[in-house]
Amino acid sequence: MAIYYRGIFFLAVTAFLGEGIEFLVNMILARELGSHGLGIYMSILPTIFLIVLLASFELPVSISKFVAEREERYHRNILYHAIRLAIILTSILLLIGTIVVPFVPVFQSYHPSIKWLVLLLIPVISLTSVARGYFMGKQQMGKIATANFLRKFIQLGALFGLFRFFEFNSETSLLVAISTLIGSEVVVFLYLIFMFNIQVQQMKRQPFSNLNRKLVRKNLMAVSIPTTGMRLFSALTNAVQPFLIKGALVHSGLTGTIATEQFGMLMGVAMSIGFFPAFIAHSLLIVLIPAVSKIYAENDYSSLQKMLQQVMMLTLIYGSVAVTIFYFFAPDLTSLFLKSETSAEFLQLLWPFFLFHYFILPLQAFMIGLGMIKEAFFHIIWSTSISFGFIFWLGAMPEWRMDGVIIGMNTEAILLALLHYFTVTKKIGLSPSMKRPWPKIANQRLK
Repeated sequence: MAIYYRGIFFLAVTAFLGEGIEFLVNMILARELGSHGLGIYMSILPTIFLIVLLASFELPVSISKFVAEREERYHRNILYHAIRLAIILTSILLLIGTIVVPFVPVFQSYHPSIKWLVLLLIPVISLTSVARGYFMGKQQMGKIATANFLRKFIQLGALFGLFRFFEFNSETSLLVAISTLIGSEVVVFLYLIFMFNIQVQQMKRQPFSNLNRKLVRKNLMAVSIPTTGMRLFSALTNAVQPFLIKGALVHSGLTGTIATEQFGMLMGVAMSIGFFPAFIAHSLLIVLIPAVSKIYAENDYSSLQKMLQQVMMLTLIYGSVAVTIFYFFAPDLTSLFLKSETSAEFLQLLWPFFLFHYFILPLQAFMIGLGMIKEAFFHIIWSTSISFGFIFWLGAMPEWRMDGVIIGMNTEAILLALLHYFTVTKKIGLSPSMKRPWPKIANQRLK
């Protein structure tokens, strides 16, 4: 298990540096775009992330899981079929995207070049996903960490240089912000494909065995389809959420401009600060999926129980420290972005959302590794549905407004984390208190 913890440590360190850069990126965006422009930028991002999700088809997850479970002599053949699948997927999505994207409402009110830049992401993300999945499955986290850091570093450098030496109007500034985001993904694509090609050349000089094409595709699709469905649902709800929140606020009596500004402070300031420590959770997610898959395939339940206990304790320690700092130093932290007491209040009220979100990511990795993607999907559907109900109901009340929205968001995170936790502990034969195993359950699983 030491190799997994080394991977987590390396990813966490580089992700910390990357999140520091992301912090600076959001500061630049907040100052250059203003609260209204930042609100527009944050409203477009969910749609872009939805396209990225479709292009990746969750191949990093399915490939990493399959590679971790199989002997090295099968890896070359697995990658061959994965690349073919990625090319087919890219061709289909490009055709559909060329027809559909120009008519997507979110792109109609902004610079016409944005929709075509977004289409460029389809082949970039799709082919990069194969390389990511292989490196994750082989526990070569250095390459993943470098790629993640490189993406944010390039985006920061481009934003700083362009806004430092050039003057743009509001519409062009938004285009520049989106362009630097997409440009950084292109740089990551070039880096990962280069490193991946080196690995492929090495594999060609080693003995290999073939797997049945249908078997490979079946295994990849068995993970990619439900995982993509789960992520697609989340991406769709994230794309709808900005309009739901702003709609509820307008219904409560606020003007559209003020609603957009408050949404910008919520997502661009409070969320940027609150998600900063999540680099540890994301590092755990990347490492745990292949790790749990491999250990579960070996029926080593004691190692799974020990791993869960350690992950939960680590998350509780850093999560508690993080939200305590957010609560007591909220005005100082939010002033780095905008001089606004409102954004500081948002950050303080969101502490349950952030704390439980830190638990959700590693627990989700456990569920994927344990083959419980369907259960995780249902958990997300239930928690999101309840959250959206609270957001619109309370957010539309004049006496609640954004406080009501935040109550709905906190409810979603708490409910989802608890559903994931109780499901995982039951699956691996561990009591919810994690103080004692349930031998009968574990033994039944082994049989």
